[in-house]
Amino acid sequence: MKRYIIYFIAAFTMAGCSDFLDSENLVKKNNSNFPVSPNDALQSLYGAYSNMITIEPSQHPHLIAEIMSDDRFGGGGQNDRDPQATSVFKATSANQFENLWGNYYKGIFRCNMLLQGLDLVEKWDSPEQRNKIEGETKFLRAFYYFNMARMWGTIPLVLDPAPQNKPKAGADQIFAQILTDLKDAIDLLPAQQQPVAEMGRATKWAAQALMARAYLFYDGYYNQNAMASAPLVEGASISSTQIVAYIDDCINNSGYSMLEDFRNQWPYSIDIPEANYKYAKDNNLKWVREEGANTEIIFAAKYSILGSWITPNSDKYSNQLNLFQGWRDQTQTPFGRGWGMGPVNPKLFAEWPDSDPRKKGSICDVNDANEGISDFKWGGDMQWQETGYWQKKYMPINVTRKTSDGKDEICNYSAVLYGRTPQFQQDNTQDIVLIRMADVMLMHSELTKTTQGINAVRARAEQSPITAYSEQALRQERRYELAFEGIRYYDMLRWYGPEAGVTMKENMTGAAIFNMGAQTTINADRGNGYFNQLDQRLRETGGFLQIPNQQIELSDGVLTQNKGWEDGASVMF
Repeated sequence: MKRYIIYFIAAFTMAGCSDFLDSENLVKKNNSNFPVSPNDALQSLYGAYSNMITIEPSQHPHLIAEIMSDDRFGGGGQNDRDPQATSVFKATSANQFENLWGNYYKGIFRCNMLLQGLDLVEKWDSPEQRNKIEGETKFLRAFYYFNMARMWGTIPLVLDPAPQNKPKAGADQIFAQILTDLKDAIDLLPAQQQPVAEMGRATKWAAQALMARAYLFYDGYYNQNAMASAPLVEGASISSTQIVAYIDDCINNSGYSMLEDFRNQWPYSIDIPEANYKYAKDNNLKWVREEGANTEIIFAAKYSILGSWITPNSDKYSNQLNLFQGWRDQTQTPFGRGWGMGPVNPKLFAEWPDSDPRKKGSICDVNDANEGISDFKWGGDMQWQETGYWQKKYMPINVTRKTSDGKDEICNYSAVLYGRTPQFQQDNTQDIVLIRMADVMLMHSELTKTTQGINAVRARAEQSPITAYSEQALRQERRYELAFEGIRYYDMLRWYGPEAGVTMKENMTGAAIFNMGAQTTINADRGNGYFNQLDQRLRETGGFLQIPNQQIELSDGVLTQNKGWEDGASVMF
């Protein structure tokens, strides 16, 4: 199945754009002559999906969200300054996130172009065919705008493909559009799961879940969780009761459900003869893989075995996030080689109850004999901010196979499952889960202030039920269940707003780290005091990223820099 992932070969080229918002149409097909057939529209849709993955790995939204959270540090090598800067709300250049910004606006441009061009299609096979493509396109536009709104706050809102130079829209206007697009997607998409051949494409259920996530962020960050309803476009609104109804529908009618064992979602639990991970074997784990058997995944970014350097962006067909989070300068089983970003905060490991199987199902303690790891190399390739704790969910996963001459060879599981020729920088094929049922259950509890969703998640983790809903219980459960999935930082931001840095700093202060094998603390890292300014920097920036200066210059000042980032020199790492 990995050989035939649907949307990786984009329908349009990935040529760079120099105009403001990177939205200029630089391809031969345009909105005056394309699409004219349903297949044309489908190609356009695949092109819009591709922008989910064609992102420079150091700017990957999952990685950024993780290293900005209190669960992880920047890490990498001594000279990997990008993640270390991002983790303390500093920057390494005025255009550090140019690729991510431009890539998302390219995705939005493709959505806008397709939505405008749907009426050009001469003959649809059925009304449902058009509705499905329109619904997926509106989902994608909402997905891109929601990610940008969480990362940058207020941004230009562009809703058609014409070249535009627009200032930032207000948060109310941005979220009204996001929620409207998602409501339209819910209404347009059929009440059915995607067939296996269409895995990776959005469904009604994915739109319902993303609607709840966007509503909760908007309500929390901008309205202190006081909303009874949220605005839609043209003066309409959507109530919290309707959001709950969507979540109820997703839980009760989607066909998705939580797996029996939390750990079987992740590739480290792979059960093939070549796998020899002691922890997985001792716990009788069996990965459900990514060909349709995982009933918990509602929406995921799909990756394939086609990763290479043959054409521009073809390296992004592989999961580069896993590579960037692997262990520096060491190839072991089950965890493989990479760039060492995102070491886990040891204080999280210390406070997490040992009775919870998600603890060791999510974090590898390199000193734990039950992991079966030997000869771990501390300080490998100048590893920075090392803690001895590594997340397990998105890592290069290795197995041991026999070569033709009978020797043992350590290689990525993709070489065994999919016949890929091993190359550690391109081997990772794991999909990135963006929405799963456990998150939906927890959002249901948060929206309804009831225990049902929390207790369902706790029951799977062999934890006793809570007898009454509380924000503290909900927040702890989300931290443990969804750790290392790119969610924690935005949860903190919506719960605490610009003051989130106070709690985050407290949760990390005093944590022991090792820089190239030498022990220190995160507070004393590099001796520059940047960590100790974390609460101040988050307050100054509101928790949002620096807008690429190139975009501000291209706009001739129509676009303005986010607060806390105006003085370029003082924010440099």
